[in-house]
Amino acid sequence: MNTFGHIFRLTTFGESHGPAIGGVIDGCPAGLHLDFAAIKRRVALRSPQTTIGSTKRRETDNIEFLSGIYEGVTLGTPIAFIIRNKDVRSEDYANLEHIYRPGHADYTYDMRYGIRDYRGGGRASARITVAQVVAGAIAEQWLAKQGISFIAYVDQIGPILIPDVTDGNDIDQSPLRCPDKFTEALWIDLLEQVREEGDSIGGAVRCEIKGVPAGVGEPIFNKVQAELATAMMSIPAAKGFEYGLGMSAAAAQGSESNDEMLIKKGKVKFNTNRAGGLLGGITTGEPIYFRVAFKPVSSISQPQRTITDSKQPVALQITGRHDVCVAPRAVAVVRAMAAITIMDQVLLRNIES
Repeated sequence: MNTFGHIFRLTTFGESHGPAIGGVIDGCPAGLHLDFAAIKRRVALRSPQTTIGSTKRRETDNIEFLSGIYEGVTLGTPIAFIIRNKDVRSEDYANLEHIYRPGHADYTYDMRYGIRDYRGGGRASARITVAQVVAGAIAEQWLAKQGISFIAYVDQIGPILIPDVTDGNDIDQSPLRCPDKFTEALWIDLLEQVREEGDSIGGAVRCEIKGVPAGVGEPIFNKVQAELATAMMSIPAAKGFEYGLGMSAAAAQGSESNDEMLIKKGKVKFNTNRAGGLLGGITTGEPIYFRVAFKPVSSISQPQRTITDSKQPVALQITGRHDVCVAPRAVAVVRAMAAITIMDQVLLRNIES
């Protein structure tokens, strides 16, 4: 499927080296005064120009809105937009037309469709996420009016984690989207070492959502964490998702997992938030927090063994412009998909109530 969401829905289209990437947003309420500069800033944060260890591809990412907006205000009708691809070098991929690259979706796309666009990964490329960031930026502006806010940042590259959970201040100014300057310096050295080795490395992004009221979500198949997991695992290179205690809950006891409840100033509160702001798939009113793990970038310049589409063995050494670590650029996409998911869930609740 190329569409995500139930009420606030995003359909994306385009390939890495096609004429444009684009999207159609359906279900955005009318009357939202859009801050186009803020949307542009969000899109810029996934750009390689603003991060270290990223591809040398340079796209201007100018957004052309085609419908659904009049004099800067949403009409309630579908919002269509495109971002034209400008800095493509398809010749870098000419030798890959018949080769399946290790770690890429070349083989599986061929098995699924019987044809594939090998240039830059085609539809499987992370380039397509620019459309998700546009939609997420619009969702954030609507959610801000409901008192809901988002923070996302890299909290791990390779084996190095940030020492403490942070409030995420000044993330946008960090070239690695890292809230800890000491850790960032270690990461910069690590990325340079990995680049010199012709290799790549994985990382993780943490996201926190504040202001979502208690009672948002569905109890069984559309639980908030299930919808967030679907959103996050749709991002290219995403390999894992956890919320609250996550995988560490498997080693915990009940006394280490439960969040005690109390009344403060007449309101329900929790002493801790190990549940990650969700119980039974429904929001508690506490902050929602989760992590997304990203694999190392598949395009590396070290020699690898693979096969052709005619099932012949071949030696491969990839050249071209590629990220060393995708996590810093993925921060903007994680935040965007979180906003799209939460807006959709809030609108669902509003309709049902």
